[in-house]
Amino acid sequence: MSRSTAAAGADSPATLLGPTAFGLGLAAVAGICPWFFFGMLPVMLICGALALTLGLAGIHYAQRGIGRLWMTVTGTVLGAIGFVWPFVIFLPLFW
Repeated sequence: MSRSTAAAGADSPATLLGPTAFGLGLAAVAGICPWFFFGMLPVMLICGALALTLGLAGIHYAQRGIGRLWMTVTGTVLGAIGFVWPFVIFLPLFW
């Protein structure tokens, strides 16, 4: 038993934060299309918030060498757009 049993950095669950944020961000941004907006409104809010949260955590780990930074940043930006877009549309109606 001379081999180490410790997990490598590439085996960390943190490596999947970027692709998960990217997928959730894509789902959140899909609601920007006018034909899907009202049907996708709950998905935009929930997936956007999750993509933003997981993306920020993924950026933290990607700066330390675990995971991909470009996919994490893209997922975070898409999640932020998908989360904020319903407020941009509905806030002027109630102002």
